[in-house]
Amino acid sequence: MGRISLPTPMPRTPTVDPGDAFTAHQEDSLLDTFGRRARDLRVSLTDFCNLRCSYCMPEEGVEFMSRDSAMTAEEIIRFVRIGVEKFGVDQVRFTGGEPLTRKDITDIIAGVAALTPRPNIALTTNAIGLDNRAAKLKAAGLDRINVSLDTVDADTFTQITRRPFLDRVLAGIRGAQDAGLDPVKINAVLLPGVNDHQAPDLLQWCLERDLRLRFIEQMPLDAGHSWQRTSMITAADIFALLEPRFVLTPDSAPRGGAPAEKFLVARREEPETILGDVGIIASVTRPFCADCTRTRLTAEGRVRTCLFSRTEVDLLSAMRAGADDEAIANLWKGAHWAKLAGHGMDSDDFEQPQRPMSAIGG
Repeated sequence: MGRISLPTPMPRTPTVDPGDAFTAHQEDSLLDTFGRRARDLRVSLTDFCNLRCSYCMPEEGVEFMSRDSAMTAEEIIRFVRIGVEKFGVDQVRFTGGEPLTRKDITDIIAGVAALTPRPNIALTTNAIGLDNRAAKLKAAGLDRINVSLDTVDADTFTQITRRPFLDRVLAGIRGAQDAGLDPVKINAVLLPGVNDHQAPDLLQWCLERDLRLRFIEQMPLDAGHSWQRTSMITAADIFALLEPRFVLTPDSAPRGGAPAEKFLVARREEPETILGDVGIIASVTRPFCADCTRTRLTAEGRVRTCLFSRTEVDLLSAMRAGADDEAIANLWKGAHWAKLAGHGMDSDDFEQPQRPMSAIGG
């Protein structure tokens, strides 16, 4: 199969005048030394998940955090309020683990939706149980949703997730659409020799159902630390897999700080008829660190400035010790000010974080 040559992204290091950066740092903003301002908050609600995806968690022997270690609903809402009021956060995404395993997730979303100004609220989920909860989540204030789904083949799904729950995930997706959540995006990771050959079928399946597919390069966040750059499916590989059936044209809309490069999709036989779009999130081979607008809180209330950070700053202990909003905001600002220029995966001395994706939050 021929491989499409992608344009090589120009390497960029985010820069800002030191004087301007220092001035901005004194103001209420989550600014780092490279001039990037975080307005997109990712909050992990739990490290627990009811699947065991091979690229994320081991099949057995997982130790989860204690209930007392995790943020309560009230603490989560307070952290988000500080982000909104102090730093201008306007995008909030709840992740996990699997956030739907939190029984109080509807209360959390309602509390965040009541904030002024109201941020846009998103959720990343495996959709198990979503069919029975989507309408309530929508009514509480959830705006949009991403569902992790790597295949629509039942046997392959069981192989990847180690659970035979594909029908429950598909029911959850239908429930989200019936509830009026829009858009519903599908996040898919391709694994060599497992589901990579199914990429065109998965895209066709999503296009037929008005679902927006996002292919994500596998990242070094697996619990077993078995990830290898040389064996992962890259963005170039994804294009080559889709090329025989589809024509992909770069979307002219500004990308901003979005992680996905978006492409308009047409059938190769009818290239003038646009069927929808597909996104490629190439964190490894086409990093977008220079435009990052994200800040993260783990389920234990610790700030992470990047998925691949090896350091965290504990905000929850300060909150539980009685710190006021200003003190918490200053801790948060200090943590974000130290954000590195990039994740460093191209470096020979790159070290995978000790925490797997399930313990960090996507």
